[in-house]
Amino acid sequence: MDRSNIPGKLIAVEGLDGSGKSTQIYLLKRWLELGGYKVFFTEWNSSVLVKKATKKGKKRQLLTPTTFCLIHCTDFADRYERQILPLLRGGYIVLADRYMFTAFARDVTRGCRPEWVKNLYNFAVKPDITFFFNVPLDVAIGRIMSGRPSLKYFEAGMDLGLSNDPAESFRLFQGKIREEYLRMVDEYGFSVIDAALPIEQQQDRVREVVTEKIDLDAYLRRSKK
Repeated sequence: MDRSNIPGKLIAVEGLDGSGKSTQIYLLKRWLELGGYKVFFTEWNSSVLVKKATKKGKKRQLLTPTTFCLIHCTDFADRYERQILPLLRGGYIVLADRYMFTAFARDVTRGCRPEWVKNLYNFAVKPDITFFFNVPLDVAIGRIMSGRPSLKYFEAGMDLGLSNDPAESFRLFQGKIREEYLRMVDEYGFSVIDAALPIEQQQDRVREVVTEKIDLDAYLRRSKK
């Protein structure tokens, strides 16, 4: 897509469940807001249009790898058309808690062809910055398991038949997703953050990268100029 008529900037965060990416993008959002910048936040799988259908499909375990991919793409396309693209055109810094790379990792792990999945999302602009929070698999799983009484069917990747034990299935599923993310680091130019570092150190690095790559003064609200 031609970016000449899109003055805004798009920053996305990616990583395994338990990598701490959501914490980091929240901290970045608050930092930008307090600085008086025009900021908008969006997160994966949050479209009101398809939320009920997604919830029902998961609850009844009706989603195949293909329908799982398509319903998440529908969710993404709705948010992209109604939120992400208009705000980028309006000159905002848009923060995305997961972007299309989540689909590239998860749907390919579920068996969908990489070329097919990527083609579904070819309408979307590439982020100006994509942070990948790289965390050891055992650390990520430990964080998730310590805070969950139980794992949900699709969350644990039980639909893939990796293991009858939800915890083991989750570990294997997340391991495969991590492999897909690592394949994308060079291809899409991810900014890799060591997610095993203290939260404050991670956030310092995130802010450094944002400051280096984006002219933040251009996104100050007029009242702050």
